[in-house]
Amino acid sequence: METVLIKALQLIIALSLLIVLHEGGHFLFAKLFKTRVEKFYLFFDYKFHLFSTYSKWFRKLRGKAPVPRRKDKDGKELDEYEYDGTEYGIGWIPLGGYVKISGMIDESLDKEQMALPPKPWEFRTKPAWQRLLIMLGGIIMNFLTAIVIYSMVLFTWGEEYVKSEDMTYGMKFSEQAKQDGFRDGDIIIKIDDERVESWAAGKLQDISNAKKATVLRNGKEVVIDLPEEMNLIDMLQQEPRYASILLPMEIDSILPGSPAEEVGLKKGDKITALNGEAIADFNDFCTHLLMLQDVLTEESTHADSLKQRSITMVINKTDTVKAVLTSSFTLGFSNKMPYLDKITTRKYGFFESFPAGIKLGYETLASYVDQMKYLFTAKGARSVGGFIGIGNIFPDAWNWERFWMLTAFLSVALGFMNVLPIPALDGGHAVFAIYEIITRRKPSDKVLEKAQYIGMILLIGLMILAQANDILRLFGL
Repeated sequence: METVLIKALQLIIALSLLIVLHEGGHFLFAKLFKTRVEKFYLFFDYKFHLFSTYSKWFRKLRGKAPVPRRKDKDGKELDEYEYDGTEYGIGWIPLGGYVKISGMIDESLDKEQMALPPKPWEFRTKPAWQRLLIMLGGIIMNFLTAIVIYSMVLFTWGEEYVKSEDMTYGMKFSEQAKQDGFRDGDIIIKIDDERVESWAAGKLQDISNAKKATVLRNGKEVVIDLPEEMNLIDMLQQEPRYASILLPMEIDSILPGSPAEEVGLKKGDKITALNGEAIADFNDFCTHLLMLQDVLTEESTHADSLKQRSITMVINKTDTVKAVLTSSFTLGFSNKMPYLDKITTRKYGFFESFPAGIKLGYETLASYVDQMKYLFTAKGARSVGGFIGIGNIFPDAWNWERFWMLTAFLSVALGFMNVLPIPALDGGHAVFAIYEIITRRKPSDKVLEKAQYIGMILLIGLMILAQANDILRLFGL
């Protein structure tokens, strides 16, 4: 339960921060072009809201004093509708946030206001280029936020990695990878003609798009010609993973009261066989435990679970022991981690961190965009995740460096998703503004309203898909 709460807290803080900054981007550009912003809300407040800020400070900020009436060129007062400044608040539907900009057809679809004669402070009366920048303000803010976070993480913690040439044990590969030409123990040093300085999970994406890979095998360079069609989703979902760092099997510490302690395992021991299957490394051990767990279904009984968790192990190739795994299919030990004495730390000065942050942000965006091509496949649609899926990317224990790195990633993802040309998203509004700039013709309000309805239906459908996938995963489906 504690783990779930930690993940949930990280998710709430990260998304709340990003939503406020995203909507703040729209807000800043609207104010820059003297466009009225009626509401600024974290979360949605359909019908009613749980909290709204009415403190003296906000009242002053909102301009509680009467708003001077504008005058035309002849000095005649304009007929302004009542306006009492921007209302700031927190809505009761935790699905994002919004700014309500006067005279804009958005998710609120305020037809009453749109039926009134256009006013000079409204969004619809502003030049197309100003409306375009107002709509892109949130996206710009997301990308800037990611760059700043990445830069500050690199400045504060630096960048830690193990150089490829220092990975003496090499990599562990799946059966599919071995069919493609890799061998356990290979050290990947080049993908196409780009040198691999260090291994990261993101390198799988590079391999999926590459024509060849160069590995160091028994001290010699070997070039592997890769298949033309490689599916990244398949590579990520394989068990074992298509390629991962090989971890030698060696127990480092024992958890008190665990099954490992009960059977007498000690630091330095090696599990060499599990249920009659040879264990070559820690990767093999983890894969076998996953295979045991995958046999169980929702219909499985406690007796079925107990049977699956009852295992036989060979220790140090000589001693055979029996054990019962915990309900979460763990034995209760930590494995010795290699390369701790070979970690390279790259430090960045304050001004050095910004070019590095921009580079990291660009690489993250490029990787995310490349993965979007899988969204329109059956497996890609199945991989779409909702709040549970997003929450699970956060670590079980609070780690500030990891939190900020994931927040920056979510900021990139949020920015890219909003730039998509889907009505109801910022990108959809931007498309209409660009169309107007090019053709000098403004789409009618009816066209914009219909597009907004279509966009909302698409977004609701995508949200239902994401949440349904989360629920199915909870039941192992």
